[in-house]
Amino acid sequence: MQQTVLFVWSSIILRSALFILSSVSISAAAANSRPNLIFILSDDIAQGDVGAYGQKLIQTPTLDRLCREGTRYLSTYTGTSVCAPARSSFFTGLHSGHCPIRGNREVQPEGQKPLPADLVTVGSLLKHAGYATATFGKWGMGMFDTSGSPLKNGIDRFYGYNCQRHAHRYFPPFLYDDDQRVTIPGNADGKKNVYAQELIQQQLLQWVDLRADDQFFLFYAITLPHGRYEIDDQGQYADKPWTEQEKNYAAMVSRLDSDVGRLVELLEKKGIAENTLIVFAGDNGSSFAPNTPLGKRFDQTMGGKLRGFKRGMYEGALRQAAFAWWPGTVPAGRVTDEPWAFWDLLPTFAELAGADLPADFSTDGHSLVPFLRGGPAPDRASFYWELHEGKSHIQAIRWENWKAVRPKAGGPVELYDLATDLGEKDNLASKRPDLVNKAVGMMNASRTADPAWPDPASTH
Repeated sequence: MQQTVLFVWSSIILRSALFILSSVSISAAAANSRPNLIFILSDDIAQGDVGAYGQKLIQTPTLDRLCREGTRYLSTYTGTSVCAPARSSFFTGLHSGHCPIRGNREVQPEGQKPLPADLVTVGSLLKHAGYATATFGKWGMGMFDTSGSPLKNGIDRFYGYNCQRHAHRYFPPFLYDDDQRVTIPGNADGKKNVYAQELIQQQLLQWVDLRADDQFFLFYAITLPHGRYEIDDQGQYADKPWTEQEKNYAAMVSRLDSDVGRLVELLEKKGIAENTLIVFAGDNGSSFAPNTPLGKRFDQTMGGKLRGFKRGMYEGALRQAAFAWWPGTVPAGRVTDEPWAFWDLLPTFAELAGADLPADFSTDGHSLVPFLRGGPAPDRASFYWELHEGKSHIQAIRWENWKAVRPKAGGPVELYDLATDLGEKDNLASKRPDLVNKAVGMMNASRTADPAWPDPASTH
């Protein structure tokens, strides 16, 4: 049987242009060899939360198992260190110097600044390649009446929170079923009877069960452990001599772990685990500083190994807990420090799906397919980030083992050698002005000017 997929593409970012038509014929054998593609994005989990990375107090047996059975990454980089631009980088294949979303921008009464119309996204690519597509959890890239709606960006099925403000609540009065607001009666008038994560998990498992005989793409944007530290059951942590917040946080991480386990169990039960790639990552590192009660209890810096947390440009904010699991394909037990970033996943998934990219499409990413199979990571000139939060406009760039950070808009650039100073404690800027100048030039070349996102090199 031949499948002919007709691509109708318009301009990549913010512009409309002539349609481009391309067709791809995929034989039945080729179609059957294409894996299911799952990206699990945990909101705010940090490397130091996971047992495989050294956490001792919080139990994560499923994530630890998948790390053992797959490849664990020490240098997986987010799109940038807050929610909306991190996931937008994944969805567009663009780093935050080119991505149309480079910071959280609230829209009242509900939602965030939307992805612009006519973008090529990982969702639209895979949908056109014949994949069933779904997002469960949190979207945060545009409400349903905007161009950023998941249903306008290649997603067939959505269930969960659209607005990230709304997603702070784990006992919300409503969720969205596709674009329809669904009331949760048990949570009306401030009641806390129904844990939203359980509803989302049930819908996800039902969808996967129904799609087990098809190729599917699943973006599981799980909200745990972000937002209010709320849990329906403290479980094994209930009797710990900890604060309620500490017990809740640990239980949320373990709930994340067990829900990933329920998904993996279903894949194995349906006999499709060996034809399914799971990539797991956090989205922007820890949401709390190491000197806070939670930071002191759980030591997400892993003994000071990584500096920084959410909304920053240091490695503790940008490096994520991450692994890939694909039995029989991704090497088991491999641990690698070779870097990759969220914007690499779009070209990776496109290659695995046999989806041709439009002729005029531009991505900052590189396919990770050989790397996933055990080869080296792609060669590249640099990794670039910027972030816009209120009046804060900051940026960073990494090339080879050098890392340059501008932690304040218009401020000086710091320089670190990650090969000898992973904790970014020794600023070498005064000793290597040549490298600082090089970094500034690379930063300038890595971004596209956009009036919505001021140049971090400027104080205005």
